[in-house]
Amino acid sequence: MSDQAEIVEKDVFLTLQHIWQKHGKNISIGLLVIVLAIAGWYAYDQFIKKPNEEKAADALYRAQGYFALDSSKLVLEGDGTSKGVLYIIKNYSGTKSANLAHFYAGVSYLKLGEFAKAVDQLKDFSTDAKQIQMVAYGSLADAYSELNKKEDAIDYYKKAGHTFEKDENGSAEYLFRAGLLSEATGKTKDAVAFYKEIKEKYPKTDKGYQIDKYLYRLSIEKNDFSSN
Repeated sequence: MSDQAEIVEKDVFLTLQHIWQKHGKNISIGLLVIVLAIAGWYAYDQFIKKPNEEKAADALYRAQGYFALDSSKLVLEGDGTSKGVLYIIKNYSGTKSANLAHFYAGVSYLKLGEFAKAVDQLKDFSTDAKQIQMVAYGSLADAYSELNKKEDAIDYYKKAGHTFEKDENGSAEYLFRAGLLSEATGKTKDAVAFYKEIKEKYPKTDKGYQIDKYLYRLSIEKNDFSSN
């Protein structure tokens, strides 16, 4: 090793030594905090999160059975032996099952006519499963419509209609509802746009077969209005 290299190596060593003498305690504390944080996360994941996920999934499975039977109150509150989705939401917050429980709670409240509660639950739900998200948006729109919040309803019907376009019947249905509500709020151009989208994208659906009469009706109404 050359003299120059030895000098550089010595300078580096002295610099590190100086840093350690000055900041060694803080560095040690920092490393300890990182180690404790990792250990804490591992312990939470292994001993709290995973057991909670399993318990929540088991409880949700029972509630899903009642959902399939259209027993909305049992879905929400359970049957005295098994827990309902409200219990899952309260006690297993942050789990995947609790997220899905918001969906079941929202739809159940919608069926029971408790529309404000339906909105609260459905707004807390989200999923990457586009089929389910489409229904969630559509259900949220239904609840807003029942609460006479038509603008919000139109927005969510539009979202529902564009979320999972592979479901042509579902997409056409939600766009149709958006069109009807647009008519009801005097937004004829928006209604025509929704109806034309159905005609262009989903001509073979039930709403696609019927849509011409709605477009024709609006064109007649526009002509009558413009001639007066």
